[in-house]
Amino acid sequence: MAAAATTSASTAFSSTTDCCNQGAKRVFRITALQVASTRRPSAFKSVRTINTNACTTDSRCSFSGFTKTATITASAKIIDGKSVAKEIRDEIAIEISRMKESIGVVPGLAVILVGDRKDSATYVRNKKKSCESVGIKSYEVHLAEDSSEQEVLKYISGFNDDPSVHGILVQLPLPSHMNEQNVLNAVCIEKDVDGFNPLNIGRLAMRGREPLFVPCTPKGCIELLRRYGVAIKGKRAVVIGRSNIVGMPAALLLQREDATVTIVHSRTKNPEEITREADIVISAVGQPNMVRGSWIKPGSVVIDVGINPVEDAKSPRGYRLVGDVCYEEASQIASAITPVPGGVGPMTIAMLILNTLVAAKRANNFK
Repeated sequence: MAAAATTSASTAFSSTTDCCNQGAKRVFRITALQVASTRRPSAFKSVRTINTNACTTDSRCSFSGFTKTATITASAKIIDGKSVAKEIRDEIAIEISRMKESIGVVPGLAVILVGDRKDSATYVRNKKKSCESVGIKSYEVHLAEDSSEQEVLKYISGFNDDPSVHGILVQLPLPSHMNEQNVLNAVCIEKDVDGFNPLNIGRLAMRGREPLFVPCTPKGCIELLRRYGVAIKGKRAVVIGRSNIVGMPAALLLQREDATVTIVHSRTKNPEEITREADIVISAVGQPNMVRGSWIKPGSVVIDVGINPVEDAKSPRGYRLVGDVCYEEASQIASAITPVPGGVGPMTIAMLILNTLVAAKRANNFK
């Protein structure tokens, strides 16, 4: 659902100045970064001078010409979502083999794609490949852009009643003439492997309740933190963006891990100052390079959900992918950071196939 996450979140900060992607210099109202006196000098490998008033003209963030000062680390640890996702797929493949040998059941995932968006088609293709790699049977329905909502609902109903299908995914965004809420709500909650059903989100928000499924991208973010040994309990966390797909469920998951959570959105005053207080930052707004190095607290952990195309004449495709976070700057200040691509993206698909396995186990009472 990464395509939907970017589309949904991109409006959240539509008025934000994106210095990294403009030809002219822009001025940011950002106060100097301060480091607590209790921080040991040994925690930093080098000291660099950075300027929050200027950036380069080639869509790449840079430290050149910086004037305001901050003490920063030389290089953050890369949180490699691609390698973690492979580990998870290997674990899933073992479980699926065990399930098949024990009860003769193979998990099944149905994907419904409406229209001809290239990004959506790419995501569906990648999901299909991941399913095949672990032994999940995939079912795919590709409908024309002008298909009726009723036609989509008919396929959902059929998959709801099919015992060989354990998970149903409707690729977002849907064409504008369809009611997205009606379509998503038609997926029975036991097969809602995307975790978007209001009952799943409601249970996620309530203490003492457990959702049947957690939305894949936020779940992947938390799994990355866990697998890299990042402490969450008692930490300050900032989630940038409040979409139903990523931002809100990510904040709820962090709360469940006993973090103190703040959500930064398009109406937040001084978002850079609030973000700079965070030990953990999860950004999901769909704005390229919006989060600058001056937003980042030294030693914090940054999870960048954004996948944004920016023009690049040097690339064979004419563009390259960047995150919401200015990687060149943030990686010099944070202790750990996800790259784009290769960070959160692979984890989203890994969590989808994990949710499908869980659904198949639950449906067959297999432990």
